[in-house]
Amino acid sequence: MGFLTGKTAIITGGGRAVLSDGRCGSIGYGIATAYAKEGANLVVTGRNMQKLEDAKKELEELYKIKVLALQADISAGADNEAVAADVVKQTMDAFGRIDVLINNAQASASGVTLEEHTTEQFNLALYSGLYAAFYYMKACYPHLKETKGAVINFASGAGLFGNFGQCAYAAAKEGIRGLSRVAATEWGKDGINVNVICPLAWTAQLENFEKAYPDAFKANVKMPPAGHYGDVETEIGRVCVQLASPDFKYMNGETLTLEGGMGLRP
Repeated sequence: MGFLTGKTAIITGGGRAVLSDGRCGSIGYGIATAYAKEGANLVVTGRNMQKLEDAKKELEELYKIKVLALQADISAGADNEAVAADVVKQTMDAFGRIDVLINNAQASASGVTLEEHTTEQFNLALYSGLYAAFYYMKACYPHLKETKGAVINFASGAGLFGNFGQCAYAAAKEGIRGLSRVAATEWGKDGINVNVICPLAWTAQLENFEKAYPDAFKANVKMPPAGHYGDVETEIGRVCVQLASPDFKYMNGETLTLEGGMGLRP
């Protein structure tokens, strides 16, 4: 039994994606695997139901935990508050508690320069990332207050360093960082831990980015000093497990970068 046995985590963007070599290629699924190994029951959300069902099937078979797979899309023109509220309601109906919210989902038109970016492309990044974090945090707040839980949000070096061709993505990620710091200030008194991770992992999304926009990829994606990209489960997933531990409450409000083999670095 792991130390998260009996607890429940919501992971947005938790579907199973695969790299060209067949290895797991999504941060959300890497996190889900790390949590499953510690005994947590999971709620994985996303737009692609097949990827969610693939995650559910594998995680339940391998780790004997329960997984609720829910199709949910925070997007322009949708009743997004209702979408997030429905995910939370189904989570509570299924498991009776929420201990961790991990806002991992993010879509964007990376590689498109600022002057070429359309409003639709800008909204894609803002809604799938920033607005999704906002609505899920609001919906989960009363339940996280009850469990003295944790929120783990994802930002990016794109915002920290102003990456070429990533204006909407960077704007969404910097908005998430600001939102997280405010939540850490306001919710600290409730025992809720809020932190941000800026990871660099080799994912299916990054693999596709390299193929579609090789110039932007070369300009933005640098090999970490340790000589490898972060592993979605054993490094990024395990960091998310650590941040759900009471021992990490003192890190409330921190932005943490995760580079291949480098661990946590405020």
